[in-house]
Amino acid sequence: MSKIQQLGFTTKDAQKVEGGYLVEGDIMLTDDALNSKPDYKMMRVGEEEQYRTNNLVTGLPRTINIAVSSTLPSAYVTATDEAIRRYNALGLRITMRRVTSGANITLTKAPSGAGYLASAGFPSGGNPYSQVLVNSTSLGTSYATTTIASVLAHEIGHCIGFRHTDYMSRQYSCGGSAVNEGASTVGAVLIPGTPSGPDPNSWMLACIGSGQNRPFNANDVTALNYLY
Repeated sequence: MSKIQQLGFTTKDAQKVEGGYLVEGDIMLTDDALNSKPDYKMMRVGEEEQYRTNNLVTGLPRTINIAVSSTLPSAYVTATDEAIRRYNALGLRITMRRVTSGANITLTKAPSGAGYLASAGFPSGGNPYSQVLVNSTSLGTSYATTTIASVLAHEIGHCIGFRHTDYMSRQYSCGGSAVNEGASTVGAVLIPGTPSGPDPNSWMLACIGSGQNRPFNANDVTALNYLY
């Protein structure tokens, strides 16, 4: 718990899960991540803007290959294609591509009884986090493709280094308390050009409403273009 707090995450509702610890509802911290000491020069503790971690994907421009495991229903292939389309439409220095082998990020079914819609981690060694666990049992296939794509695009956002837009306060999207988790060593770095006020529609808000579509808004586009 002390290490989680030192990395700048809330210990509230932190869970021990297979492969590490789940914090903020959908962020996986592996043992390596817990013991890491990222460079946090130029860190600025944020308030209410878009944030990234100190861990980003490097070696740009590059292609990030994304695979959908056969453990997930076919509806998730369609939704993944939509999530990829949203990123590629921005003309970033990272291009995403769905593949059947050689993936950098694999979307696969979450363990039985998982208490989240999906989870992922942050980049390591300049590479994206390699896995998104999707609770297809809970999320199902009845939601529109745009809703599932919003969830998947959010988790891919973590994989390439984005924190929750409302990391400083769960009240905006989750109805929780206004508690700033702090930035600490993992970083909550202000992205220039993003607003200083609340952003109630960002794709990186911690929680999503039932059936909600959350494409990139103007501030998200600014953030993505600045980093990638």
